[in-house]
Amino acid sequence: MESYIERANAWLTGDFDPETKSKIIELRNSDPAAFEDAFYKNLEFGTGGLRGIMGVGTNRMNKYTVGMATQGLANYILGHCDGDDLRFCISYDSRNHSKEFAKITADVMSANGIHVFIFDNIRPTPELSYAIRLKGAVAGVMITASHNPKEYNGYKVFWSDGGQITSPVDKEIVAEVNKITSPSMVKFTSGNHCGSIDIMGADVDEAYLRDILSLAMSPESCERHSDIKFVYTPLHGCGVRLVPECLRRLGFKNVIHVPEQDVSDGDFPTVLSPNPEEPAAMKMALEAAEHSGADIVMATDPDADRLGIAVRNNEGRMVQFNGNMTATLLTYYILSRRSELGTLGKGKYLVKTIVTTESIRELGKKFGVPCYDVLTGFKYIAEVVKQNETDVEFVCGGEESYGFNVGQFVRDKDAQTACIMVAECAAWAADQGLSLYQLMQKIYSEIGYRKEHMVYIVRKGIRGAQEIADMMTDLRKNPPAELCGSPVIKVVDYLEPEETGLPKSNVLQFFDAAGDVVSVRPSGTEPKIKFYFGAKGEDADAKITMLTERFVR
Repeated sequence: MESYIERANAWLTGDFDPETKSKIIELRNSDPAAFEDAFYKNLEFGTGGLRGIMGVGTNRMNKYTVGMATQGLANYILGHCDGDDLRFCISYDSRNHSKEFAKITADVMSANGIHVFIFDNIRPTPELSYAIRLKGAVAGVMITASHNPKEYNGYKVFWSDGGQITSPVDKEIVAEVNKITSPSMVKFTSGNHCGSIDIMGADVDEAYLRDILSLAMSPESCERHSDIKFVYTPLHGCGVRLVPECLRRLGFKNVIHVPEQDVSDGDFPTVLSPNPEEPAAMKMALEAAEHSGADIVMATDPDADRLGIAVRNNEGRMVQFNGNMTATLLTYYILSRRSELGTLGKGKYLVKTIVTTESIRELGKKFGVPCYDVLTGFKYIAEVVKQNETDVEFVCGGEESYGFNVGQFVRDKDAQTACIMVAECAAWAADQGLSLYQLMQKIYSEIGYRKEHMVYIVRKGIRGAQEIADMMTDLRKNPPAELCGSPVIKVVDYLEPEETGLPKSNVLQFFDAAGDVVSVRPSGTEPKIKFYFGAKGEDADAKITMLTERFVR
């Protein structure tokens, strides 16, 4: 097997630019551990694309690894898609080098004779999903590392239905990408047969806004309560372009910004992590809410597909909802409102991921709407939508990691749509004399109280990856016999697809007799192992503490 030193030497002696070679030498001399990590393996093109730390090396996001991935993807498209005008859409977020990676992707696709549509500036991931179908493209790429720290970037691949690639296409693309073993195999510059590159902009924005705003169900409530105060922050990302406009078009007059965070900046200078799942990321927005007396805070991640919210409790203090709570709140609102409007009926369904709250399933039972479980990742929700698009209607779906979507215009999680739903849900609740916090308490009174919490452990590098693997092995060999004093009655190992009915995935779940559940999975994009705790009953908060202390050491 080729060593990391051999890989590095191949870059130092190969056809790589002088700046890259200089950085390799500097890294080798100044940080041996980082040097090893940069070359000990190739950055894996997984079933969703690329994601990794930016920098020089085979295990890093850089122009060479992006170019090689794009050439492999282009080869797959040319070998499997028919037509004289093969179209491909590209978007990118505010991260460092995102625009550069997007341009490389466009140039390589064009050099392979593929017709490229690329946005004129940063745009949200869900708008890229929408644009693929709007333009009749065979595929698309979003340059983003979502909510990851600033050191990361990524390359997220979407297929013609607007959803992220899934089996078997994902594995077939991976195979093609793996055949590209050297940058010399990449068409970085245009040849005789070149596809055109067209710019997308306000025209796509307008079509996207028109369609997602058509999902709104309570215009009269929004008009009556147009004075509700919202604080919104894009956390230096894409959401600044469209979320405020969504709220304005709904009729809300008091949308308060956090000016420092409206600046699109890949260094994310005002936060340690641009992730609305992290309480610290919303600090400045919460301060703005206290200063302005705002009722609701909304924060989106850099590519504006995830939404975090905070609302005032009965004592007037701002409290943050986690992704499970927001998904529960919006599912309740959508099902309730559609029931009121008489548009629920038969032939509708919900979708959630296996690690997402069972409250969504309970709401489905309450309203007579079936709920499907899928593996972790919104692409699996989109896959169900695609499979059922001609037969039954997707109402909404959510995941605990702050992703939510409604309807079929976008085939991924969509923070713009989620913001629309939160805002009009607040107005609908206000018609009933309720705040969003009080509406949440009403939901719990109807379906029972549940509490969820996710904790992760970071283990970096080669040794960290092995440690995470050992944790999963130990849990398989020695599963817990009880959770919080209640016996474990079911163990689900998602490496056994014949038992789960879902594709193979490295996930374990433990269910007890009291309705509590623990799910464990290594992250597919970061050096983490994640523990998802779900507790049921009035003592759920105490159970969450017990489970965390037991499993996370």
